[in-house]
Amino acid sequence: DEYVNGGHPVVELENGLLPVVGKCNKSDTGTKVTFYPDDIIFETVEFKSETIQKKLKEIAFLNKNLLIHYVDEISGITKDYLEEYGIKSFVSYLTREMNVLHKEPIYLEGTSGDIEVEIAIQYTDNYTEQINSYCNRINVVDGGTLVTGFKSGLTRVMNQYARELNVLKDKDENFDGKDIRNGLVAIVSIKHPDPQFEGQTKTKLGNTDAKTAVEDVFTTEAQRWFDKNVEVLRTILDNSMKSFNARKAGDKARNAVLKQLNDVDTRSKLASCSSKKPEECELYIVEGDSAGGTVKTARNRKTQAVLPLRGKILNVEKASLEKILLNNEIKTMIATFGCGIGDDFDITKLRYDKIIILTDADVDGAHISTLLLTFFYRFMPQLILEGKIYRGMPPLYRVEYEASGKGRNPKKSKYLFDDFELEKFRKNSGHKILALQRYKGLGEMDAHQLWETTLDPETRILAQISISDNVEADEVTTTLMSNNVPPRRAFIMEEAKYAKLDI
Repeated sequence: DEYVNGGHPVVELENGLLPVVGKCNKSDTGTKVTFYPDDIIFETVEFKSETIQKKLKEIAFLNKNLLIHYVDEISGITKDYLEEYGIKSFVSYLTREMNVLHKEPIYLEGTSGDIEVEIAIQYTDNYTEQINSYCNRINVVDGGTLVTGFKSGLTRVMNQYARELNVLKDKDENFDGKDIRNGLVAIVSIKHPDPQFEGQTKTKLGNTDAKTAVEDVFTTEAQRWFDKNVEVLRTILDNSMKSFNARKAGDKARNAVLKQLNDVDTRSKLASCSSKKPEECELYIVEGDSAGGTVKTARNRKTQAVLPLRGKILNVEKASLEKILLNNEIKTMIATFGCGIGDDFDITKLRYDKIIILTDADVDGAHISTLLLTFFYRFMPQLILEGKIYRGMPPLYRVEYEASGKGRNPKKSKYLFDDFELEKFRKNSGHKILALQRYKGLGEMDAHQLWETTLDPETRILAQISISDNVEADEVTTTLMSNNVPPRRAFIMEEAKYAKLDI
């Protein structure tokens, strides 16, 4: 029973079961769920077929030999999803546009206690690692104990083989875990009877027994697999040695650059805020000195800092940390944030609660935003995962219209943020539009307008950057930002129908 808002709704169960309302054959099993979204509660009740299909494909990968029959009665699309090899095929799918170092993915499975473990691995020539983790078929975006167990087992097993095969000499130190994971794409999937998720968004697994289970299963099954596939083992060890040598050679230079970050003079670029309380401070990253000057004039100097960028930053996809640290704009950003990068990254040292990307609403502005987001995603992902990165959303239009009634000021103005708002105003406001201004860039606004529309916390619109699907985020980033042109061209052709062109 519930007592709420003057009502008394009741759900009745008999002997702990819902009442039977019909009959079926005893051989029929399964569950049918029917629902109709309420357009009063939901912003949209239209489903995107592409989104549903991507999710069904992921479910098929995670549930080997499960047949999923998809029927879209609106578009007429009918499709079956079935993956005979499960997450092994998943890894092949994720690396389909990459240069792989061994032909077939490595697939391992086993049970530890009451925890079932599946692992699939493929090495590529990329500089980054991609580990996607699932617990009970749920994407654990922030990883947690199951990823910790996988990393620990992988590092121990590969160092053991490196010693046995004399890849590492007695005088050599062990491979670092990152040496071994360089270029790695992996899926770690477990079934756990009582998963405990951590964090505000519940995207990190906290069970300590999951770490032990994954580490044990990987250690046992990987040794069995590598003993039968020595050629692949040597390929991975060679890749680890290359990473090891590059790291050792670059450590001295990298550490020198990291030390220089403390000496980077940000005063000529950064307009700092007076407050020293990170929880109330914001940093606006803007394109160019021109727009930066207007933002500096318009801002709240107590809590809002401004960092203008001169030109476009380096495309960091497939770039090493040593290379990106040679880029002046990136070095300035790292020094401004104060939280370090790579192994030295510590989000508790971040000087700002919000980092806001503010660019023009044109192709160049979108490109700059994309380059910045790629940098954050590849080298400071915690900033995105912790909800620290935003995009400022300046309006596209300012309308002057004829005010209702008589008065000294017959004209009023209003900011509209997109074409949809403009069309809605034209149809529903009942006002005659006297003048319409289309903002091509931030430089067209004066300080007062910029404060009203983009800087004032009471009236501005910010879009928080988040990752709901780590697999798709990594895949799209690789497709759009790597040097491999054919998949990027295919993606653009497929998604062009959703593009909003500013011509």
